[in-house]
Amino acid sequence: MSTMSSPVEFLELLAREAAAVEFEGPLVAARAAGLPPDRLAELEQAKSVALRVRALLERRRRRESELSGLYDTVSDLAGLRDLDDVLRAIVHRARHLLGADVAYMTLNDDERGDTYMRVTDGSVSARFQRLRLPMGAGLGGLVAQSGAPYVTANYGEDARFHHTGEIDAGVGEEGLVAILGVPLRLGSTSIGVLYAANRSARPFVREEVALLVSLAAHAAVAIDTARLLTETRSALAELSAANTTIRAHSSSVERAAAAHDRMTALVLRGGGVEDVAAAVTEVLGGALLALDAEGRLLARVGEIEEPDRADIVEAVAASRTEGRSVRRGPLWYAAVVAGAENLGALVLRPDDELVDADQRILERAALVTALLLLFRRTVAEAEGRVRGELLDDLIARPLRDTDALRSRARRLGVDLDAPHVLVAVGDDAIAATGSARQRVLSWATTYASARGGLAAARDGRVVLMLPGLDAGGSARAVARDLSRVTGRPVTAGASGPSNTPAALARTFQEADRCLTALGALGRAGQGASTVELGFVGLLLGTVGDRGEKDVTEFLSATVGPVLDYDARRGTALVKTLEAYFGVGGSLARAAEQLHVHVNTVTQRLERVGQLLGVDWQRPERALEVQLALRLHRLRAPAG
Repeated sequence: MSTMSSPVEFLELLAREAAAVEFEGPLVAARAAGLPPDRLAELEQAKSVALRVRALLERRRRRESELSGLYDTVSDLAGLRDLDDVLRAIVHRARHLLGADVAYMTLNDDERGDTYMRVTDGSVSARFQRLRLPMGAGLGGLVAQSGAPYVTANYGEDARFHHTGEIDAGVGEEGLVAILGVPLRLGSTSIGVLYAANRSARPFVREEVALLVSLAAHAAVAIDTARLLTETRSALAELSAANTTIRAHSSSVERAAAAHDRMTALVLRGGGVEDVAAAVTEVLGGALLALDAEGRLLARVGEIEEPDRADIVEAVAASRTEGRSVRRGPLWYAAVVAGAENLGALVLRPDDELVDADQRILERAALVTALLLLFRRTVAEAEGRVRGELLDDLIARPLRDTDALRSRARRLGVDLDAPHVLVAVGDDAIAATGSARQRVLSWATTYASARGGLAAARDGRVVLMLPGLDAGGSARAVARDLSRVTGRPVTAGASGPSNTPAALARTFQEADRCLTALGALGRAGQGASTVELGFVGLLLGTVGDRGEKDVTEFLSATVGPVLDYDARRGTALVKTLEAYFGVGGSLARAAEQLHVHVNTVTQRLERVGQLLGVDWQRPERALEVQLALRLHRLRAPAG
């Protein structure tokens, strides 16, 4: 017998891992050689044993491959970094180990109430890869509902599943026929389905189903592990944020304590608003403005522009209402208040966001600022009383102990032998209420003190003694600035300069007469000096209570027709009269001054005669007309 017809040949075929069909070769050769039936039966039995051994070896190789794949999957899970990478690896191994054309995974979307394609391997259809499946539809829906694996040899013809046009179209475009689906389970909950599919009919044996179930279990573990890692990272991030918050709070508490100690020390050692502003910016950073109740700058630390007045008013009102600092854009505002009185505001532009404790620091700084401003006001009022008493003594008659007055003035920084002007402010600056009078006096005291002068209230007037030579300029400046403070026109009369204490009382009386004259001339709300009003000022300063009414009646009776004529016709009769009297009654010189012909001057004066009467040039009438013209000009606003 040839060795090729012996059972040994089957061992050689097993050794070289020959295909199953090759095991028929020895039998075919034996029959061709005419071996007896008993030998053929022996070879048939040897072939059967060899095929069983081959099948066993094949199963063991497959099992080894499956175990290797599962081991790799477990290794992926152990070193899980990216969930997508792990799921793609599991789907790829499922396709490879089962020898499938396509493998894919769907996951449930609880928010939308459907399932969606998570990972595919071997797919060529974009439509299939974008599929979203209603819950309960298709093979996957049956797997998800039952929690058990399902397999179909021909999906399109299988009536066990709820078919939809979208799913069938996607499966058809991918060309899938045989499909195996197993659930992805976390405990008793199904979170998705793992699939293996072929583009031709094929059975999926029990071992393949078990392998896909194992891979699905690993995929579920990967998804749950990723979820736990995400939650852990979130928890760590929250803990880190909480720790940061605690550290920041601790730091802010320390800053608040340091700021409290520093501002307390400022108050005790007599610091100012500037010191408070510097302390706030050193603790909180940024730049700060301290403003008074009128919006004027008290202190500035760092580079910061002053906000619009309207913005300041709105923000301070909101801060007072809320009892807290308020934010407007990049700026924080804290109202500086004492009871119901508004004293100003602190405006902070911080470098960083303010936490609650930082806002408390700003609010405490506003409180300290209020205390300092009240203290400053108390000191100023006390000093104002001293200064007011000195000025009151200086303008009183008779003047007593000039040397003592000079000594008192020197202690206040005032040199009584230097030139001073006196400005008297009228009743129009002082409202009926005592608080308004006090406000005007307080302003006058501050105004005079800042210029090295004095201020006092006397005989219903507010009097200011100011260094300088320009009485009229000082009067106009006081009238202008005090009008802004009171919100109403203020009249101010001035006189001087005076170089000796003994002359101050007389200078005050002249300033007072000037003030009266301005009222009589109808120039309320203006400022002027006795020099500027001339002899008319001295004359009208004595009119007392008759005031403007007498002046108006005098003008009407003396030159009223001329004034009315000019007003109605736009002529220049008043101007011609002033020029005529100004050149001593010369027609030629008046014409030259007016740049008109002498005949024109003559015609105008004839018209004046018609209006005033033919005796208007008689000495006594001419004097009245000239005085009336002077009064008329003085009543006009000062240019």
